[in-house]
Order: sequence, then structure tokens, then C-alpha cells
Amino acid sequence: MKIYIPVILFFFLSFFSCQKKERIENLQIAEQVNISDSVYYAEGFRIERHADYTLATVRNPWDSKLVLQRYVLVPKASALPESLPEGILIRTPLERTVCYGSVQCSFLAEFGALETVIGVCEPQYINIPYIQENIKSGLIANLGQSANPNIEKIMLIEPEALFTAPIEGLGYGQVAKLGVPFIECVDYMESSPLGRAEWIRFLALFFEKDVFADSLFRNTVEVYEKYQAIANAVIERPTVMTETIYNGVWYVPGGNSYIAQFLCDAGADYLWKDNKSSGSLALSFEAVLEKAEKANCWLIKHNNPDALTYNNLIKEYPNYGFFDAYKQKNIYLCNTGTTPYYEELPVHPDRILKDMVWIFHPELMQDYKPRYYVKMNE
Repeated sequence: MKIYIPVILFFFLSFFSCQKKERIENLQIAEQVNISDSVYYAEGFRIERHADYTLATVRNPWDSKLVLQRYVLVPKASALPESLPEGILIRTPLERTVCYGSVQCSFLAEFGALETVIGVCEPQYINIPYIQENIKSGLIANLGQSANPNIEKIMLIEPEALFTAPIEGLGYGQVAKLGVPFIECVDYMESSPLGRAEWIRFLALFFEKDVFADSLFRNTVEVYEKYQAIANAVIERPTVMTETIYNGVWYVPGGNSYIAQFLCDAGADYLWKDNKSSGSLALSFEAVLEKAEKANCWLIKHNNPDALTYNNLIKEYPNYGFFDAYKQKNIYLCNTGTTPYYEELPVHPDRILKDMVWIFHPELMQDYKPRYYVKMNE
């Protein structure tokens, strides 16, 4: 039986292109007529715009039948309406905020609201110059660990809201008694990179930056889907494994996670793609070896001032030598301590995707200079 690949490829790309064009045009229309309740990729929030308030609803990612939180946004410049729906009242734009992590800071930086940040948790993990400079000068308070922030400091700086990334089953401890609203961001539970990136539109509402954020997101979608289409046109997909063992456990992305989607969109064959988990899988070395011994590529993220080499890797754990990707010297590294990987991952998946396409299909990216990943040296 003959398979006419050019014809099949033509119809596939035409269909994909039409879907892409329709989504982008819808987003452009939404921006023009200010229909902010249209959410295109994210599953975790919805927006309803009314005449004198905006209702932003966050779905519970651990139980889709439940609502995690509702926020009723009313501009500070407007009188408070007599009748409002149930939810946490937020007067916008916010001017004094606290971010529990680097992801929230990254979103705020993208649409120009970083100057509202007066406190952060765990600043040592926030690779943003503005935050680091103002921590040193004392203009931004170091609130300590996100799991147990300094309550006295929070009271002293008097924020209007706390941007957090809630974890299932964990509350906010004594901080909840302060009465400061928590803006709960569960972007990390999205199953697609663009779904996570769309949370910029949610956060921007609290600063009245939604029109600008819509424009930024549309640009991200256009670039992402351009390189996704390039990668999806390939015939052969290299198999890929990720990360390393830590304290006897090897954590790999679940098959329904946004990292797995990244790998697929970049033209790779992710070995755990059939898994249904949207989180990480905790595996033994034996389980990983059984699945990934013959993997073509190996992606590793690390945070170390010293370069990681093949010699260092094998000294760290001799059994790494069983993998073909090690034997064939086809390992790629991302040093998250020297690159803005984690800061840009949620906001700019398009940049991450370009690096991955370069890794898996360098023939398609011959003049490209990678932003995050490098090939491991001897």
C-alpha cells in the first residue's frame, strides 16, 4: 500500500493552520471588542465582565466540580455597586502586593506591574534583577519561606493582596487571619504550555492591564504555534527522557503535563506520553532504565555554578552509563541558576519551545542560538 506523505502532510498542515488562524483571530476579536470572558487555552479560570464589576473565577484543579475562589473586581475610581455577587472584593488596580514565588513576579514583570511588589517569599529563587536589587536596598521585604512567611513583616508592609500558588490540602496558617486577600494562582496545574501562559490575562485584571496582557499573550501564541507547526511537520521523532535521580527517586513529567506537551510540540516522542498524570511521576531507577535505556535524547535541568560534564555525571551515579543517550553523548543541559528558565517558562513557552525544537531537530534551526539549553561537554 502506497502512502502519499506529501498529500497527507499538506492536509495535516492545512487543518492545523486553520485551527491556529481561528484561535488567533478569535483572540484578536476579543481584544478589539473587550470580550474578556473568552478563555482559549487555560482550563483553570474564567472571566465574566459586567457593567460595573468583573468576576474572575478560579476552578479547583483537584476537583473540577468545585470552585477554588471567586474575585469581584471593582475599579477604585468607581463607586462600589450596591449589589455584587459572592466573592472576594478587590479594588483595582492593586498598588501594594506580595508574591509568594518567582512565577507570580514573572507575570507581573511582563505586563509592567512589578513596581507594586513590596514583599516576596524565598527571594533567593527569584532570578529577576529588579527584585534582587530592591531586596538589597530594603524596598522589597524578604518574607522568608512561602510555607511559613513572616507574619510581622506582612503586617508592617500592609499589602493589598498576596499572590500565591496553593497546594492541595495545605492552608495558609496564621497569615490567613490577617484578612489580606489571597490571589490563588494554579497556573502550574494546566496541561498545556499555552494554557499556563494564558494566566497572564487573569493576573493582569487585578492591575487593569488586561488589554496589554491580551496583546502580549496573542504574540506568544503566534510564535509558539509557528514553531509547533515547523516541528510537527517532521516524519521522525527522537525519543526523549528527562532529569536525573534524586535521593533514590527519579521524577519525570506525567504524560498529561505541560512539560510532556512541550516535548510533543517540539517534535519529540516522549516515552511517558501515554501516562495520564498532569503532575510528576516518582519512579525507581529500574523503572526509568526499563523504559528509557534506548532513548535518543536526554534533557537535564540543574542548578550548579560549575559545569556538569559526562565525567561528573557518571561519578555522581555510575548507573547513568547504561543509557544510550549517555553512551552516544546526546545529553542537553539547562542550568536554571544561570538562565531565566523558571522565570520565563510560564510566561514565554514560545522561547522554551524554540530551544527544544533546536535540540530535537537541529536541521530546522541551523542559525538559532539556544537561550537555555546547551549540549553537555565531555
